[in-house]
Amino acid sequence: MTKADAQVYIVATPIGNKSDLSRRAAETLNNVDIIACEDSRTSANLLESYGITTKLVSYHKFNEKQRTSEFLKLLQEGKKIALISDAGTPCISDPGRILVKELFQQNIKITPVPGASAITAFSSIIPRDTEEFAFCGFLPRVHSQQGKIFQKFLNTDLIFYESPLRLIETLQNIAAVRGNSARIAVGRELTKMFEEVKVGSISDVAEYFKNNVLKGEIVCMLYAAKSDCDEVSGLAEKIRKLKKLNYSDKDISQIISALYGINKNKVYKQSLSVE
Repeated sequence: MTKADAQVYIVATPIGNKSDLSRRAAETLNNVDIIACEDSRTSANLLESYGITTKLVSYHKFNEKQRTSEFLKLLQEGKKIALISDAGTPCISDPGRILVKELFQQNIKITPVPGASAITAFSSIIPRDTEEFAFCGFLPRVHSQQGKIFQKFLNTDLIFYESPLRLIETLQNIAAVRGNSARIAVGRELTKMFEEVKVGSISDVAEYFKNNVLKGEIVCMLYAAKSDCDEVSGLAEKIRKLKKLNYSDKDISQIISALYGINKNKVYKQSLSVE
C-alpha cells in the first residue's frame, strides 16, 4: 500500500436496533484495516452479530490527540481506517472532529458512510411547523449557561441530547426561563423495544416522566416560542413602510423578528402577501 491508498471512513452505526446497520457500513467495516471506536466492548458486540473481525482500537475524548497522531502514521503506510461511535454518526456529539480536521490538513481522503442519527430519526416522528431547527448537542451542566441557550434560540426549534438522570432538572430549568407552557418533545430509547416519545407542555411532560420509567438515551426538541403576528399592532403597516424603503421580504422578516420576537418565517410569509 501507498499513501495514495490511505482512506478514512466515517461510518454511522445503529442508535439502538442492530438491524439498522447498513449493508454498505458492514462491508466497509469488514474491509478496512482498523476500526477506531469509543468503547471496544460496545462495538465488539455489534460487530460480532455481523461476523466482522476487524481489529478495534479505542478512540475517545480522552485520547483523541494521541490516537490521531498514531492513525496518521498508519495512514502514511496506506492503511484504511473506519471511525465509529458507540451509536449513531461519529463527530455528532461524539469524538472525531480532531481527526477529521487533521485529515483535511493532510489531504487524506475522507468518505462518509451514512446511516442512523438520533437527530434525524427523532425529528422525523414529531410534529414540526418548519424545517428549520438548531442543534446544540448535550447542554452545559450550569443552569445559567443553559438559560442563555434557551433564550438564544427563542424563535427556533432547538434539538439537544440529555441524560435521563438530568432530564427532570433540565425541564425545570426550561420552565424557569420560558415558562411551564413552553412546548417540548422528548424521545427515549429510539429504535429499541421501549421506544417512547412525549410531546406537550414542559409541566405535562415533566410530570409524566416523574411518574414513569425514565431510562435510556434521550433526545429533546424545545419548540420555538409561539408569537402570533396579530399580537403586534399594525404589523402589516410596518411591513409596508419597510417595503417603501426598498427592504426585501427576507430583510423585513429578520428586522421584525429581531424587534418583536416573532418567528421570521411567519413574518416572511406575511410580507409576501403585503403590497
